[in-house]
Amino acid sequence: MCWGYPPGVTIHHSHPFTDPPSARDAVRAFRGRLVSSVTVWTSMGERRPAGLTVSSLVVANGVPPRILALLDPLSDLCEALLASHTAAVTVLSRDQLRLAEIFAGQAPAPGGPFRQAAFSDTAWGPVPTGATTWAGVRLEDSRQVGWSLLVTCVLEELVAEGEVEDPLVHHRGRYPKLG
Repeated sequence: MCWGYPPGVTIHHSHPFTDPPSARDAVRAFRGRLVSSVTVWTSMGERRPAGLTVSSLVVANGVPPRILALLDPLSDLCEALLASHTAAVTVLSRDQLRLAEIFAGQAPAPGGPFRQAAFSDTAWGPVPTGATTWAGVRLEDSRQVGWSLLVTCVLEELVAEGEVEDPLVHHRGRYPKLG
């Protein structure tokens, strides 16, 4: 009896369905080379909370400060954010990699993503219990930009306790360890 892989199944050193370099989207390749912090955005929808892993964002200092982000317009998060006008934005650490993959739709989440970790309710949306760095934001504006929804949110609440010792970052489709 063979305990290995079924006949014809092999292990590849690269993804077997990756497009050849000549067929790859140059914009995605450029964006993939920008190292980004990983956040989870959550918002309370009409019936249930919604969330999405987001790394395309920028914080604009000012009075008031704002967070601008590019979101998937077809996501449950966009629907919830446009309905409630509020969201919680949590900066993730490396030990929350599985949570990032769950909210990105890349890992299974039996019972839904909010059953995979403990969350605390806030006025802006659920926040992972024990999160040391998160922001409560209020939607100010949204508009379609390319295939994304650009949201401008006013930063209303900020929690930054201690340091994120081992931040989760996204680079070229992976989560490399810094340092």
